[in-house]
Amino acid sequence: MANQCTRLAPSPTGALHLGNARTFLVNWLLARRHGWRIILRIEDLDGPRIKSGSAQQAMDDLNWLGLDWDEGPVSQSSRHGRYQEAIDRLINQGNAYACACSRREVELAASAPHAEDGAAIYPGTCRGRFATLDEARRQSGRPPAIRFAVPDRTLIVKDRFLGDVRFNPAHQLGDFVIAKNDGSAAYQLAVVVDDADMNITQVVRGDDLLDSTPRQMLIYEALGLSDRIPAYTHLPLVVGTDGRRLAKRHGDTRLSTYRQRGVPAAKVVQLLAGWCCIEATSTLRRPADCISRFSLDALPRRPIVYDAADDPLLKD
Repeated sequence: MANQCTRLAPSPTGALHLGNARTFLVNWLLARRHGWRIILRIEDLDGPRIKSGSAQQAMDDLNWLGLDWDEGPVSQSSRHGRYQEAIDRLINQGNAYACACSRREVELAASAPHAEDGAAIYPGTCRGRFATLDEARRQSGRPPAIRFAVPDRTLIVKDRFLGDVRFNPAHQLGDFVIAKNDGSAAYQLAVVVDDADMNITQVVRGDDLLDSTPRQMLIYEALGLSDRIPAYTHLPLVVGTDGRRLAKRHGDTRLSTYRQRGVPAAKVVQLLAGWCCIEATSTLRRPADCISRFSLDALPRRPIVYDAADDPLLKD
């Protein structure tokens, strides 16, 4: 796969944990096995949740594990101008509109259906309601968000791991936010602009982001970038014994904590390799040792279950 490129994209809203590390390892192994370039991108748009020092901590953790990159880091916070250009274009084309609804109003809307995860699907209250952003601001008395007007049609996500997945975003997801009411770009918009600008051709991420893919495909199309839509690979997550995505409630699985407790990086790599169906022999000490042994086809189809009461990294 010549001229292919992927990205490692940690978010400095918290420390990297074992679940993040497993996804990053698979991404890195695919890249190094197939000769893709790797860009490190710091996804630091969620201002209030950004933790000081987390970006550097993420890079330190990746280096400690032995996961390197070819370019970067590039921070999303330095790219507001590019996001605004895309937002303005989508508004001018009629693909996006001002929304003055609060989150609570969306949740309470009597007509609002709910997605499978329980999140409210926006009922389209503001679609066609305001002629301009200024009008939305005047009538509502508050700055509006910007939503993408989702067309009612079926999209097929061709996933390298999951196969073809069909979505009708209008019915399953609804019109989604591409710019917050503080003027900053939302995740779905920023990721598309970044991936297109950085020539990302391969996106490898957890399957909790699968429903982001049809949203992002629609933005690519609206920006005239259909030929730039990357290939997607969505991976089962690491979950706790309750079946929920790995988080603080399942114990402290931060890489930085294992480092502080003196756990060797090789032991973490061996655990992650085992979660990728690679035999964790004593000679396997760095991600580079896994490259020739890795196969995407061998990856488990079900989530990996982590049990804090039986953490193999803390055993002698």
